Amino acid sequence: MQSFKPGRRQAMKALGATFAASTLSLPFIHTAKAQSSFSGKTLRLLTWSDDTGTAALRNIAETFSKATGAKVIADRADGTSGMVAKVKAAGDRPTYDVITLAGVGASGLADAGLLAKPDLDRLPNLKDVPQQYRTGADGFGIGYLLWSDGLVYNTATVKTPPASYEALWDSKYAGKLFLPPPEWAEAVDLTIIAAKLAGGSQQNIEPGFKKLAELKDRVMTLGENPNQIADLFRTKSLDIGGIYSAAFFPEQIRKPEYNMGITYGMKEGFATQLMFSVVPKAHPGDLDLIHAFVNHTLDPQVQGRMAADVLNGPVNGKAVIPAASQAFVPTPRQIAEKAILHDDKALAVVQADWIKRYTSLFSA
Repeated sequence: MQSFKPGRRQAMKALGATFAASTLSLPFIHTAKAQSSFSGKTLRLLTWSDDTGTAALRNIAETFSKATGAKVIADRADGTSGMVAKVKAAGDRPTYDVITLAGVGASGLADAGLLAKPDLDRLPNLKDVPQQYRTGADGFGIGYLLWSDGLVYNTATVKTPPASYEALWDSKYAGKLFLPPPEWAEAVDLTIIAAKLAGGSQQNIEPGFKKLAELKDRVMTLGENPNQIADLFRTKSLDIGGIYSAAFFPEQIRKPEYNMGITYGMKEGFATQLMFSVVPKAHPGDLDLIHAFVNHTLDPQVQGRMAADVLNGPVNGKAVIPAASQAFVPTPRQIAEKAILHDDKALAVVQADWIKRYTSLFSA
């Protein structure tokens, strides 16, 4: 079975790209003086080589270039770990102005003393972002998307979207259930959810492993290969599974023949991880330009387009999500009421041990 592990998302071959003005047009409110001052200037961006990175280039970089006249030169890396390696290799050499990456990478670069703290007063779109999603990584990261995990269900066999994670333990789904693989952060979050359902917590995890053990003989597969999971839904071999993200199969989940639905409406909430924009301490570009670009990532139209393309949650409470994608993306209201923010630092302490226990539980 092929594994899809880097940075929670499928890796593609890294590419370099240069973006100037494009024919795309999304609203970007900025003063005429600031726009004209960016004409001829260059911003250097480092982002993912996967679909999320491609969407960032299309929806953020290209539209920023069109709105401001600035040129965005993009470098791309396989996963967050690849981006961290590039920045550490560059050291004090000014190489990148803005990097978009997952929370664990932002924290690692901040701890290594390689990041500069953005000036929040120069990011006016932050006013529409809930406080808990504005910053992270000790203030060095600006949140710009939420990796969101829900319950995936078969629309042909499960007529009503589950309202609780307890659905995973419903005996009628035995043999037609999938869970996340042990190496993924989703498995850690699922273990915490199981603990809470059994009266425990992240700090009292034993009830969680006992509850997960009830599923040992009911699981068809651990979802290492999202394409395989999608095909099993298409053939009605799977009824339900998770926790998992729609971002793992952004094409299949939109096609009715795959019978795939996802819900974030569980009464216990749903797990999220904040993804960040960060600014290297050594950067070649203009700080005004850098702040304008980071602010642009938070524009409600940009947020809606990014959420729709990669099926992640927007952080801007006024995000405008295209209608065709609304069924697969948590709404700003759901995020405000039900999102549980993934704590990378706290979970990093226990993750290695939990992976071993989860692996042992489902490999026997």
